[in-house]
Amino acid sequence: MQFLFQEEFLAPDLPGPEEVELRFARFCDYYPVPPQAHAYALELLAGVMGHRQQIDTLLADSASNWRMERIALPDRNLLRIAVYEMLYSADAPDQVVINEAVEIAKRYGTEDSPAFINGLLDAVRRVLRNVVDEEAKDSEPSLADD
Repeated sequence: MQFLFQEEFLAPDLPGPEEVELRFARFCDYYPVPPQAHAYALELLAGVMGHRQQIDTLLADSASNWRMERIALPDRNLLRIAVYEMLYSADAPDQVVINEAVEIAKRYGTEDSPAFINGLLDAVRRVLRNVVDEEAKDSEPSLADD
């Protein structure tokens, strides 16, 4: 989260995967990142940054009356990580991702962050799973086809 926060200020343009890896290596020179967490952290960072436009669009569409610029930067980056995991990680169920994000928001966000994060991620979940449910319905043979 701290890396994404830093990147938002230092490099507003979205870097490619190789550049993310280089920047993350420099980041690790200054901040303690456990070596066993490097691979997963880099996967998340490259994924979030590589899909940021899609993630931000999904968040903006799900956030009633909230522009992305109005969302506090720590909350925004926490939301981006969680949405990336909901979209691209088969290992973590949505509810687990949401609960983890809420717990992190309690630690790093404002007093209002946990409820805001929970509500917005639940809205994203409903949009994502509705799309998945609709696609599943479309692929199922109907009785009229018999």
